[in-house]
Amino acid sequence: MPLPLAEKNSEDAFVEAEPPSAGAATTRRRGVLLGLTLLGAIGVALVTFWLLRSRKPVSTARTVQSASDIKNTAPNLRLKGTTQAVETRAILAPLLSGAQEGTLTITRLMPVGSRVKLGDLLVEFDSQAQLHDFIDKQTESDKLSGDLMQGHAKEDAARAKDETEIQTAEDSLGTAELEMQKVELMSKIDAEKARESLDEAKATVQQLKETFDLKRKAAQASIRILEIQRDRARDAMLHAQANAALMQVHSPIDGIVVLNTIWKEGSMGEVQEGDQVRPGVPFMQVVDPSRMEVQVSVNQQDVLALQAQQQARIHLDAYPDLVCPGKLEVVDPLGQPGPFSPKVRVFSALFSVKCVDPRLLPGLSAAVDLVQPLDNRAAGNLR
Repeated sequence: MPLPLAEKNSEDAFVEAEPPSAGAATTRRRGVLLGLTLLGAIGVALVTFWLLRSRKPVSTARTVQSASDIKNTAPNLRLKGTTQAVETRAILAPLLSGAQEGTLTITRLMPVGSRVKLGDLLVEFDSQAQLHDFIDKQTESDKLSGDLMQGHAKEDAARAKDETEIQTAEDSLGTAELEMQKVELMSKIDAEKARESLDEAKATVQQLKETFDLKRKAAQASIRILEIQRDRARDAMLHAQANAALMQVHSPIDGIVVLNTIWKEGSMGEVQEGDQVRPGVPFMQVVDPSRMEVQVSVNQQDVLALQAQQQARIHLDAYPDLVCPGKLEVVDPLGQPGPFSPKVRVFSALFSVKCVDPRLLPGLSAAVDLVQPLDNRAAGNLR
């Protein structure tokens, strides 16, 4: 059955309109593909550019590594610390023997920073009290020595007297014994008197001998007391003499005088002439500036970079133009708990200073730059 004309025309129009719609879709697909291709090309270019930029440090490292023939070291890590002397001697206020001095007054003091030799006078304290004590004890010792000599003389006289009395009593006893031999010729009364005289003579001799021993022991005890008092006074005199000698303190080594900060008169400070110092207080040091070292604190992370006998460059904050070579000597193997966490430890390390300079003194803040061969660092960067 033939279609109506209107329907036929619409069908023809539909058939004729279909090809243009398919062409538009194909064009859109081509545009999308082209856009994706452009985006991919841009991404590849960006990735290539980023890779090129990321490879610049490697090329720099290789360039520096090629220059290692000229200088094979470079700073690797900076540590902060303080200078100190390898050999140092603490100077203490003298401890006095047998004295009750609360403080000692300084009368002479070597200026800080002075260079001294072995045996030079460093400080002198007021020794008037010790000299006065020495004179008093010497006078007491001399007096007791005189009393002791007098005691010996008295004892010798008393001994001679007692011995004479004993000899007289023994003579009387001998006479009484002779009288007893004639008792048969005597009357009963005379015989009884002779017996009584004999008994009395025996008792007298026995008593004199017993008291003689007691008197000798008493005299020896008195003399011993005088000897103890004399020896005690003599020891006190010698102690006072030794204390007076301790009032002058001499240098134990060659070095430089450094004053410590101590508590004095209600505040912290360095001692001066006229100040008072308690015995046993370390108020001064003598340091040898020819051998110096730097003590630094290293955290747990940086200690892994330290190597035995590692070279370093040491800078002083007070003198920026002074640079000294150094070397790692020792590292504390245990460490101490850190200030922020007890689980993170801090290690102490010592670097020896390989230079001598008059400005290099103890107690200065210093920076230690560790030095590591550049070929090792470059290899690490390449990896």
